[in-house]
Amino acid sequence: MTTPDAHAAAMHSFSPETESTVDQVLDYARDRVLHPGVPLDKPLTPKDLARLAGGSITAKGIGGRRAAGLFENVLAPACLSTDHPAYLSFIPSAPSKASVAFDVVVSASAVYGGSWMEGAGAVFAENEVLHWLASEFGLPAGSGGVFMQGGTIGNLSALVTARARARARGAEAGRENPRRWVIVCSAEAHSSIASAAEVMDVDVVLVPPDASGRLHGDGVGAALDEHGDAVFAVVATGGTTNFGIVDDIASIAEVTRSRDVWLHVDGAYGLAAMLVEKMRPVFAGVEHADSLIVDPHKWLFAPFDACALIYRDPSGARSAHTQHAEYLDTLNDTPDWNPSDLGIQLTRRARGLPLWFSIATHGTDRYRAAIEYGIDLAAEIAEEITRRPGLSLVRDPQLSVVVFRRDGWSAADYQAWSDRLLEDQIAFVVPSSHAGEPVLRFAVISPLTTFELLSGILDTLEA
Repeated sequence: MTTPDAHAAAMHSFSPETESTVDQVLDYARDRVLHPGVPLDKPLTPKDLARLAGGSITAKGIGGRRAAGLFENVLAPACLSTDHPAYLSFIPSAPSKASVAFDVVVSASAVYGGSWMEGAGAVFAENEVLHWLASEFGLPAGSGGVFMQGGTIGNLSALVTARARARARGAEAGRENPRRWVIVCSAEAHSSIASAAEVMDVDVVLVPPDASGRLHGDGVGAALDEHGDAVFAVVATGGTTNFGIVDDIASIAEVTRSRDVWLHVDGAYGLAAMLVEKMRPVFAGVEHADSLIVDPHKWLFAPFDACALIYRDPSGARSAHTQHAEYLDTLNDTPDWNPSDLGIQLTRRARGLPLWFSIATHGTDRYRAAIEYGIDLAAEIAEEITRRPGLSLVRDPQLSVVVFRRDGWSAADYQAWSDRLLEDQIAFVVPSSHAGEPVLRFAVISPLTTFELLSGILDTLEA
């Protein structure tokens, strides 16, 4: 008869040792969540980390106290705090305190979010958020989706669904599959579209945007004329990462609807701005999308990692993604809403719950106000840039990304300045580029980022 190993069982059982470890971890988590001044921090070299933190994996373990201390004092300070108000590179994170706290609950509860049978309560709560978002974006009743790991996986899952529909329709019409399937998108579309195409072994046709960076329906129409039935999806961008530019989705939707081609909107960063009333006209046409994504861990103030993937008609996603195996028959033989059937995943964390808790706690009005603050602050600092000698905008901001230049600086100048800024723990602002020109950009997400902070960073460019 097999009996549990006492030492192995101790990892899962209550004991003074486990109680102490849990207390220490939760104390650290509480302090980090409620800390009034989150440190920006900076990376260490592999050599330094090996010297300071190497050898932590041993046969007998180093104990919870030492492991927690190692993380708090060495490992954590070697990670940039993406929720710091002066973290302004890439697309920052600014999770609400409520969402971060509830993320601990999601892990502590061992909630499985892949099926209704195992996680009905969690799935219901996630769906409350997804239905609210779908309604805000103008999608019809019956729309729905799933929270994925991130925008890359969300885009890939949507495009796999689109190709499955194209294959099925071709078979119904008696057409053979094209030699190569094609995705049409802007030349400024996110890199995840090219990545998805590589995974799917399909081609991408890049359509040049206009001078402001927007893709329009006429360019999409020309690409569809050239590639015909080989095109299984068109991707419009609801806020580019580098500039925050929104494509002319309305004109693109007019073309895709007239030709019955799947329209996917990649709104990972920017689509959250549609929750602000004055920004809705910028996103006209989103209501015609067959699928779309928006990442709550960006501008909806949720912790990593969460992408809301929403389909106009989720039945096509079920056909494309439901996995079949004997042990899964008990799930597949029911009409239940199983999130794992809607994207590329099976085992699934209920990653939408922290967002649900935060919205349920604070209400949607606060979310709208927090997003609008970022848009207004970006416009304000853009005006300040135009007033300063030696600085100039590359483009006027449309959302909350401000791209600008310091006249006469090379890429090396920008990098040296960026390095000093981080070394002095002033801010994290890395150089970007556009059309071969090195530039700088502020990505404003956090409601704690202020005009004074941003103008202080501009002051360092004059030194």
